[in-house]
Order: sequence, then C-alpha cells, then structure tokens
Amino acid sequence: MNSITADKTSPAVTLVLAGHDPSGGAGIQADIETIRSLGGYAATVITATTTQNTHNVQGIHPVNANDLITQARMILDDLPIAAIKIGLLGSIDNIEAIHTLLRDYPQLPVIFDPILRAGGGKSLTTQEMVAAVSDLLLPHTTLLTPNTQELKQLSPNADSVAAQAHHLISQGCQHVAVTGTHADTQDVVNKLFGSHGEMQSKNWPRLAGEYHGSGCTFASACAALIAQGADICNAVEMAQNFTWKSLEQAHKLSDGQHLPNRFFWSEQS
Repeated sequence: MNSITADKTSPAVTLVLAGHDPSGGAGIQADIETIRSLGGYAATVITATTTQNTHNVQGIHPVNANDLITQARMILDDLPIAAIKIGLLGSIDNIEAIHTLLRDYPQLPVIFDPILRAGGGKSLTTQEMVAAVSDLLLPHTTLLTPNTQELKQLSPNADSVAAQAHHLISQGCQHVAVTGTHADTQDVVNKLFGSHGEMQSKNWPRLAGEYHGSGCTFASACAALIAQGADICNAVEMAQNFTWKSLEQAHKLSDGQHLPNRFFWSEQS
C-alpha cells in the first residue's frame, strides 16, 4: 500500500466492490451516498452492471475479472484504504479475483453484504457461487451482513439464526450481523454474533412498505464507521440507526420500492 497516510482532517477511505443499480437505490450508488453521508470517502470498483429498477432485477452483467482486480490494486496502491466493502459479486471469476485481493491485504477489515436475492425476489446467484463464497470469501470476512433469507441460504442445514450464524463463523467469518427485515416479526430484530455467541440484539419499529437498497445502506454504513475506527459493536449499532432513519424518510418516486434518503440529516431544520 502507498506509504503516504491521510492526515487527521482527511476522510477515511473505503474501497467498495459492488454492482451498479441504475435506479440509484441500491448497489454502488447506495454505498457512495452512505459512506459520504457518514463522513467517509468511497473509492469504487464496479463488479457488474445490472438491468433493474425499483421493482426487480432483470439481468446481471459481470465485469471482466482481470479488469476488476487491476482497478482494485491500483486504488489500493494509491489511496490509504481503511476498509473494504463487498456487495454484488456477479460471477465465480469475480469471487476468485476478490479472494486473491483479500489474501494480499489481510490487515484490512472486510465488510461483506452477501447479496443473493433481489428485493423483488429474483435470485442473483447460483449454488456454485454460494459454495465459492463460503470457501474463498468468508475466511477473509470481518463482518458479514446477511438478512435472514441470505443467512439460511448460506447455512441451509442449521435450524436457527444462532446456529446459522455460528456455522458461518466456524467457516472463518469473524462476525455476523443478521438483519431481520425479512423475518415474520412485529419489530425488526437485528442480531450481532461473534465467536462466543450473540453479542448484540436491537429492535426497530417495522416501517410500512418495501425498500430498495436497505441492505446496501446498512453494510456500507458499517464499513464507513469501521474505517473511521469504530469497533464492531458500535459500528453495527450506529449503522442500524442511520439505516432506519434513511428508510423512515425514504423517497417514493414510483410505484415500486421506496428509495432510502441517505442524506436525511441535511433536510432537517
């Protein structure tokens, strides 16, 4: 990494590897908005373009893995990266390329949002890609941020949220923050797990409607805060607060899902 370090007034830099959503609700635009809103700086490498809107995803078009790895290494050699955030992967080739990258930068915290299914329901991965994620990326992951559906897909043989999280931690992931937006509960219950079990549980009032990019917002908020020096527990709690307020004041620009308002604080008097 470049020997030049940021001064105390420079924003903490997060390297984001994620897909592009043309609606702006999710993907790399969600990551950029969140990280900048929280005072950080996002350097971005697009893993895939997508054909989607606020209703659902129609198609995923992965970038060339060699281009991905070359772009990422140039940024890592140039900027004082303090964390890496991973979103949509796009292909097994991209998973393998990112694995190589993470292996070469073991000192950097990695926040991984395992985007396996679109908010509209379309699957965004294959069983082979899930297996590659487990084998190649989880051992390098500092914080994994699945919703309950993604957690089950990654741990199909475990029979509870705690057991599913423990399974992922046994595969090398350090922490798992499970979001309860898809669970059938009155409140949204988010839980953080570590190697010694449950570390944190937070309840949030369930908001009406559907939201496009809530998982991206939460994961990139965690990344921005960890890059700025927050510990895992504080980062996860503050990221939940930021995400809930972004959803509470979301924009309804179509008859599809609501779009998070990640600069809600700028509109408050």
